[in-house]
Amino acid sequence: MALTNSASRYGTITKSFHWLTALLILTAIPLALIGEELPQETSDQVAVKALVYSIHKTLGVTIFFVALLRIAWALTQPKPVPVHPERQAETFLAEAVHWCLYSALIVVPLSGWIGHSAAEGFAPIYLPFADSLPFVPKSPEVEHAAFLTHWVFTNVLIGSLILHILGALKHAFIDRDGTLARMWFGRGGADPRPHAEPKGAGALLAAAIYVFGGVAVIYFSYDPTEAAVGPRQAERTGGNWQVEQGEIAITVQQMGSAIEGRFAEWSAEITFDEEPTDGSHGSVTVTIEIPSLTLGSVTDQAMSAQYFDAENHPVSTYEATILPAETGYLAQGTLSLAGQTSDVSLPFTLQIDGDTARMQGSTTLDRRNYGIGEGQSDPSTLGFEVDASIDLTATRVGG
Repeated sequence: MALTNSASRYGTITKSFHWLTALLILTAIPLALIGEELPQETSDQVAVKALVYSIHKTLGVTIFFVALLRIAWALTQPKPVPVHPERQAETFLAEAVHWCLYSALIVVPLSGWIGHSAAEGFAPIYLPFADSLPFVPKSPEVEHAAFLTHWVFTNVLIGSLILHILGALKHAFIDRDGTLARMWFGRGGADPRPHAEPKGAGALLAAAIYVFGGVAVIYFSYDPTEAAVGPRQAERTGGNWQVEQGEIAITVQQMGSAIEGRFAEWSAEITFDEEPTDGSHGSVTVTIEIPSLTLGSVTDQAMSAQYFDAENHPVSTYEATILPAETGYLAQGTLSLAGQTSDVSLPFTLQIDGDTARMQGSTTLDRRNYGIGEGQSDPSTLGFEVDASIDLTATRVGG
């Protein structure tokens, strides 16, 4: 049994690449579908879901490298001639399907890998080098575009795979021409026949499919509203200080990984005087739109009833009195979140330059005070502590 290809048969190395790739694909795709359907209401369920996705991602990266080796090997080998070169339409379709498959073996896992690297999320890849790519920033926009690419071309992969399998079954059970035997181990297979070299029309069709898919990804990734006005910052409200720009961020620990999130829509009403009155410098009310949170790959999960319950509690409010502290200031008040209210102290620093002030503060919340993630009692799966920070710049009104 020869290692290399001949005019009529594929060699052992090509066959091994073929069946290894098939095994990996037919394992990775069902795992993704299973992962989508798994519940995530308890710590054990989240751990199982993360495990399934981790295996899926690990197989995906493995497919990427196997595909590179397979393509590199194919470039050095002659391709066995079509068994029925006179069937031009069939040969054309087979060529197009093969080109779609080869391309998908690169595009699908690579886009998934880029999306994983750009996301703040759980389910690590079980390869020592694979959890991040040096040229991929942590970016919701990059994550969205990458996973959209992954979804589009996964469908191309599945469609091509179905056509490929149906073609193989046709050759095996209807034509009975030995085509399938050429890719199996042993000496079976069809004999070569005189033929004309393929003209590459199938490759052109595959290229057109990928161009169309790429255009679809670009179209659905583009947000003209975001491009026109930029990301929304804090809105202006009452008080004697008006927020000009700022950021409210949180960091949660899931499956041992830190996941950073940010709220795009919030407002702050600040009353503040440098000289305290009755021991207080003023007050602050911060209103946060919960659905505006982006939290990496677990954003949708975070919005569900088990967590922030954004549908029933779309707004979170922090109301506090501003007190002097040994270093800086202290906002002492209550935070209403997910239908629960708890006391929260927020130490912060304040730099005032004329009528402009920059405030920076951070605190640690306990998600259990707000009923978030009930049923997940294992902090190694979902940490109890959530780090929250705020950084804003405000200007004095009527200063």
